[in-house]
Amino acid sequence: MEWYEPDVRDLEVAAHRQQLPACPAVLYGSSSMRLWTTFSRDLRSVNIVNRAFGGSTLAACVHYFDRLIPGVHPCSLILYAGDNDLGDGRSPADVLASFDAFLNKMEAFKLGKIPFAFISIKPSPARASILDNIRNVNHAVQRQLEQRPNSYFINTFDAMLDREGRVRPELFLEDGLHMSRAGYAIWIDHINPYRNQLFMETQQVSYDGPLLLKESEQGLRQVVQPRPEP
Repeated sequence: MEWYEPDVRDLEVAAHRQQLPACPAVLYGSSSMRLWTTFSRDLRSVNIVNRAFGGSTLAACVHYFDRLIPGVHPCSLILYAGDNDLGDGRSPADVLASFDAFLNKMEAFKLGKIPFAFISIKPSPARASILDNIRNVNHAVQRQLEQRPNSYFINTFDAMLDREGRVRPELFLEDGLHMSRAGYAIWIDHINPYRNQLFMETQQVSYDGPLLLKESEQGLRQVVQPRPEP
């Protein structure tokens, strides 16, 4: 885990130097979450803290949970992780064991009752050869969260495939792994219906400009308002 230490220390230093919002929604996980620099605008909330660190595995998120999460006193937690575990050759069973360990960490720090969301592991061109493993983990996590109170599985996986079930390359950067703005548009579109569950009303801010990009059969078009929450 030493490989992650510089990024983790940077997050710890930033937490001391910056005035963090009270009772924030916390984003946590790997580079896909860390590189989402427009999250406050996209989700219309200034009360979000991003604690993701580059290249992290779900196992690493468990390992560094104690140092990165409890101290910011989250009121909700949104996790994206597991992608790199599978990419490193870990089995779905290993990843699911790490997911169980993550939920146990939340319980241990008395965060088990806050709203929790898991964004499905994305199907990327760089990891097209392990799509079955990605599906297996996603399905297992979804089933588990359906039985867990105040928990939400945000399925972005299906929207990232075309009608033939192939990965959509336009959603990714040239490396075939990290998402383009079009990829993040899918995240935004699928997170927004859970606004009431994940973001307190006092956290929300108005944003009069174009909020997100929404999928259509003709490609991607601009949308000013998100669809209503369920």
